[in-house]
Amino acid sequence: MADARAERPTDRPGPGGVAVSVEAIFREEHGRLLASLVRRFGDLDLAEEVASEAIEAALVHWPAGGVPPKPGAWLMTTARRRAVDRLRRDKVYAARLAVMQAEAERAAPVPAPGAGGEMPDERLQLFFTCAHPALHADDRGALMLRCLAGLTTPEVARAFLVPAATMGKRVVRAKKKIREARIPFRVPGADELPERLPGVLQVIYSIFTEGYAASSGPRLQRLDLAEEAIRLARILRRLLPAERETAGLLALMLLVHARRDARTGPEGDLVLLDEQDRARWDRTMIEEGRGLVVAALAGGPPGPYGVQAAIAALHDEAADVATTDWPQIVALYDVLLALTPSPVVEANRAVAVALRDGPEAGLALLDALAGEPRLAAYAPYVSARADLLQRLGRFPEAAAAYREALALAGTEPERAHLRRRLAAVEPPPPDGS
Repeated sequence: MADARAERPTDRPGPGGVAVSVEAIFREEHGRLLASLVRRFGDLDLAEEVASEAIEAALVHWPAGGVPPKPGAWLMTTARRRAVDRLRRDKVYAARLAVMQAEAERAAPVPAPGAGGEMPDERLQLFFTCAHPALHADDRGALMLRCLAGLTTPEVARAFLVPAATMGKRVVRAKKKIREARIPFRVPGADELPERLPGVLQVIYSIFTEGYAASSGPRLQRLDLAEEAIRLARILRRLLPAERETAGLLALMLLVHARRDARTGPEGDLVLLDEQDRARWDRTMIEEGRGLVVAALAGGPPGPYGVQAAIAALHDEAADVATTDWPQIVALYDVLLALTPSPVVEANRAVAVALRDGPEAGLALLDALAGEPRLAAYAPYVSARADLLQRLGRFPEAAAAYREALALAGTEPERAHLRRRLAAVEPPPPDGS
């Protein structure tokens, strides 16, 4: 079936002549529509098919008659009718779904309608299903982008920089696992939530990380991917307002994404933090992020995302690198290491120590991590070491480290930056060579 989302119009006049972004409606409603259909029929494939058919129908009817006052309800009614028609035609399929749905309802009864007869938002069920620990790690983000972000399989493939066929296999594999393992489409109980929520947050943060710093390709950033992760985190924050780590994750992403315009130059080249024009940082986004940091850190022991958000807030509040509160940042890294011991966190702390105590102190900490296998192919670690060697005037060693980092760098802007750094520490070739 052709994917209706590939041919969406951008703006259509709605009722009363008001311009309505049909694209925005589809993006906002897709996850809610899919979640409700999965909850009703218990099958992700069927839900995707009829949701796509409903969007196709909208593309036919809405341009002529205008966007309906309740577009989500229109899409839901259309999709349900298509699903019922499909089940009437295929009795065997309908019987199998009925058994699966009965089992799911015994495990988690259907929520009662809220005030006004509206069902509660069921996207939360899809969040936890897509990020279920029984699924392969590579499949979780793919399924979440496909189902919750509403991206097509080729779009998800581009996001993960793999062929569309590979991504299609991942999505099919994940759906098969859900079906065969009878993974329920439900929100975990209060006793399960502490174990399951970190997986959901990790998937969203992984999507954001790939958008903030692409692993390969011609561009440093994938802004569409970063913004999609922020959109998913906003949904999760609305659905779980009492969970402080959802506030922490959203705060962290906002505070980092606020620097997006200053992180690259006019030609897309990398601009480091100490060289960025901070006037280009998004102050509205920073203020929102700072407010969320307070929510993330209040009322109990801090979580990893709340601590990382606090570090990001200190960066964003400073006028420049020199006046940044490095002692406080180092102290926060100490807290983060206690919560989530990691060589990457240790490397980041070492860089902060270098800015607090000098490059020699930071280099000693980085060198102490030299035997850590998880950092052997981690370009930021090697690049940070090269930078400190350069600042100490140890140019031959810095040149060797820059060459090593250059071999590991994934994007062209990173490679171009490292080539410039390498040229600054390498001796010029002898005349006539």
